[in-house]
Amino acid sequence: MTDHTADLKAFLDASPVNFLAVEELRRRLDAAGFSELNPADTWTICPGDRRYVCANGSAIFAFIAGDAPAHTGVRIISAHSDSPCFRVKPHCEMVCDGDIVKLNTEVYGGPILYTWFDRPLSLAGRAILRGDHPLRPRHRTVCFRRPMLVIPHLAIHFNRAVNDGNHLSRQKDMLPVLGHVASAADAKGLIHRLVAAELEADPADVLDFDLSLYTVEGASTVGLNNEFISSGRLDDLSMVHAALTALLASDGCGATRIMAIFDNEETGSGTKQGAASPVLQQLLRRLCAALGGTDEDYYRCVADSFMVSADNAHGVHPNYTEKYDPTNHPVLGGGPVIKINANCKYMTDADSAAVFATVCERAGVPVQRFVNHSDVAGGSTLGNILTSQIPLRGVDMGAAVWAMHSARETASSADHNYTIRAFTEFYNC
Repeated sequence: MTDHTADLKAFLDASPVNFLAVEELRRRLDAAGFSELNPADTWTICPGDRRYVCANGSAIFAFIAGDAPAHTGVRIISAHSDSPCFRVKPHCEMVCDGDIVKLNTEVYGGPILYTWFDRPLSLAGRAILRGDHPLRPRHRTVCFRRPMLVIPHLAIHFNRAVNDGNHLSRQKDMLPVLGHVASAADAKGLIHRLVAAELEADPADVLDFDLSLYTVEGASTVGLNNEFISSGRLDDLSMVHAALTALLASDGCGATRIMAIFDNEETGSGTKQGAASPVLQQLLRRLCAALGGTDEDYYRCVADSFMVSADNAHGVHPNYTEKYDPTNHPVLGGGPVIKINANCKYMTDADSAAVFATVCERAGVPVQRFVNHSDVAGGSTLGNILTSQIPLRGVDMGAAVWAMHSARETASSADHNYTIRAFTEFYNC
């Protein structure tokens, strides 16, 4: 079995935030012979074409057009580019005693807050620069690839009960320290100037920016035999990497193969680039029409399609086994995990679970199942949100991880390789 661990680590390190993840995906797709489509243009697509389209610079949809009739079903693997983190607010500089500057931030998604303390952090995202027309500014990604910030924890001497439970205020406790300035006046607009300098741009041309904190420690392997991957953003960039790797490895078939990477899953998907938007539906309609199909062909295509919604799953924690369902607790290294929920938080049903299990069987890959402990409310993901827009058959699945939403999560190298094999088999079906 090919080991993709080193490439996964490289992808994670190149993708500290959603905008950089999409930029890295574009780089890899371009290298593999894909070309970008402009949503504002008329699309001309031929069988065998390798194309992709972006949304907001933080979501991307790539496909290899099949040579089957337009009404033939497509194979879709969906995942998301975002992870819980801290977003920088406007007018973010706050000067403290000793002319130390901290940044005003807002929590994005649902991170495990205390895992961000006392780590070297930096900033990444995108900047919006003045363009030739007010409605068409220029977008540039920006990443300070050096430690710049830290969120220092309060010493135990000032909170002796810290290890007995410690309520954290997102507005007070979680603000990162940037460093010293000569005077309070120098702090005003500091991040704006740093962004302009990093991009070698005129500060007057930097109109706005979306910046987030990220942990600068690189992805690594750990364990007696390097069997685990330790990194930030495994949820959900490991599934993004698996989908891309499988798409590029697929050997061609009559059906069109699609990789759909959405943004903003961690905040409910309710954006123009999120799974609750009509972005995938519009892509499928335009793709069907460009291949010569009618509205009727589109409906037939949807009815014949299948989607794998890939978002990581909870692996049984060796210290907290009581938190898991007594008969369904997937282990790290045990293969891809089918996610099931009686209240339809996932799109999986018996039909789609059987389909994915059969794909795994054909790929020679073990498969597991996850169901929440009945006393514990679970989350949801892309699958059921997408099926409220498009009536697709599909399965929710993922690789088992520990410490989901921590600043650093842990997964299994073997599971990542298993997932790529299963995804490749799915695309080739």
